[in-house]
Amino acid sequence: MASPIPITKAVIPVAGLGTRFLPATKAMPKEMLPVVDKPAIQYVVEEAVDAGLTDVLMVTGRNKNALENHFDRAGELEAVLTSKGDDEKLRKVDYSTHLADVHYVRQGDPKGLGHAVLRSKMHVGREPFAVLLGDDIIDSRDPLLSRMLEVQTALNTTVVALLEVDPAQTHLYGIATVEGTDQEDVVRITGLVEKPSPGTSPSNYAVIGRYVLRPEIFEILERTPPGKGGEIQLTDALQELATGPVWGGGVHGVVFRGRRYDTGDRLDYLKAIVQLASDRDDLGPEFRPWLKSFADSLGGGGDEGWQGGEDG
Repeated sequence: MASPIPITKAVIPVAGLGTRFLPATKAMPKEMLPVVDKPAIQYVVEEAVDAGLTDVLMVTGRNKNALENHFDRAGELEAVLTSKGDDEKLRKVDYSTHLADVHYVRQGDPKGLGHAVLRSKMHVGREPFAVLLGDDIIDSRDPLLSRMLEVQTALNTTVVALLEVDPAQTHLYGIATVEGTDQEDVVRITGLVEKPSPGTSPSNYAVIGRYVLRPEIFEILERTPPGKGGEIQLTDALQELATGPVWGGGVHGVVFRGRRYDTGDRLDYLKAIVQLASDRDDLGPEFRPWLKSFADSLGGGGDEGWQGGEDG
């Protein structure tokens, strides 16, 4: 049996318009919205790098130049900070510049997530690769991608991240039909459906924005017709892999029980900022007492949890 091919490449689709955050996203990509003091996209790239993936391809669209600028040199700013001797801020600016080897390709026509992944074919080649959706932030204290890479290497399979959601929310996600394995956090996926109608969901295992894909996915996407919403759905291609011939390796899921923030949803975006700021050593000691006092002043209400959102 041939040794597994080391996975080094991550694909991040970032061509969406971010209409739920208008007017803030009229001239700025939604991925550049700050989560405390870093843009959301930086958290995603950092996650890839922490898992050992240093070759990052962003599938972009129009008006996304700010993304490229963020991961590029900022000569004038660096010169000003150097002249002021502000080494701490200079380090922060320099960090994103050298975080990863970042490449860019335009998606062109907005034909859905499956089409965005297909646009990475020339860059990825015939290797397994990871896909990270720019809207999802996985808390760095609850590693997910590294576990998915372990499972992919061990089983030579396609792996998706799954999250158990409220059954009332299943119509917002791609939903998996699963079978258990001998590992508590790993299931075999036998079927997938994109945003099932209320009351028809086969389970409450929702696919969230992390995938480790075998290169066969490109061949399937090339012949996948438009599905839900008139777009080429990655879920439809994964359904074929899950139920198709053995050479495709099948599809497995890693069940994630950690903290995940959907920064494409306004409410979850606000929750992410509050929770991450509260946990910061430099902000938390002052922020938490103020937050508690503010919450007490509101009275009533309850904690609806940190997961979920308007759209999966």
